[in-house]
Amino acid sequence: MDYTPLILSIKIAGIATCIVFLLGVSCARLISRNQFPGKRLLEALFLLPLVLPPTVVGFGLLFIFGKNGPIGRLLLQWFDYQIVFTWVGAVIAAVVVSFPLMYQSAAAAFLKYEKNLEHAALTMGASKWKVFWTISFPLAWPGLVGGFVLSFARALGEFGATLMVAGYIPNQTNTIPLTIYFAVESGNMQTALFWVIGIVIVGFTAILWLNWWSGRNILKLTKE
Repeated sequence: MDYTPLILSIKIAGIATCIVFLLGVSCARLISRNQFPGKRLLEALFLLPLVLPPTVVGFGLLFIFGKNGPIGRLLLQWFDYQIVFTWVGAVIAAVVVSFPLMYQSAAAAFLKYEKNLEHAALTMGASKWKVFWTISFPLAWPGLVGGFVLSFARALGEFGATLMVAGYIPNQTNTIPLTIYFAVESGNMQTALFWVIGIVIVGFTAILWLNWWSGRNILKLTKE
């Protein structure tokens, strides 16, 4: 059995989740704690991939990063590099579809605790950066971990947008979902079943661990 789909899926989902974590936490922190014109509009834009069909997301990315797209054309002219039909394209697709989950979890986490704790630290002379790392981040950590795990699971299972942007190229973009689809198309049900069971186990384990970890933290807080 060729385990390339597993290696590629973990690589793509891992990189995408790290990017999404940084972007999601930064955006959630800035937006959840501030009021400004257009805030609701921006939040709606962030969450849009949740309600759009993956093929629509894929078409949008293809339009932007394709050789005739605004970014794709510049990359091709300046660096002679094309994102479409590469594993980088698969990472971008995974980032876009999993970002809303991380953003939602992070925004909810930053709104759960009292702002007064941060204000008190600021009044005592602590810098905003120090307040974030010593107060905000630790208090929001359970929610951030939840967002991280859900984002990873979503990135791991991404199919529609990845197929449109990265395609199915053996040893380059053949993630587990794409391998399952093309195995079924070619009548190779044994390979499809193997990877279906594999991805179900990974997804189930991630959710089970998240539920256990969340329950443990809730129990810990109630005891305190």
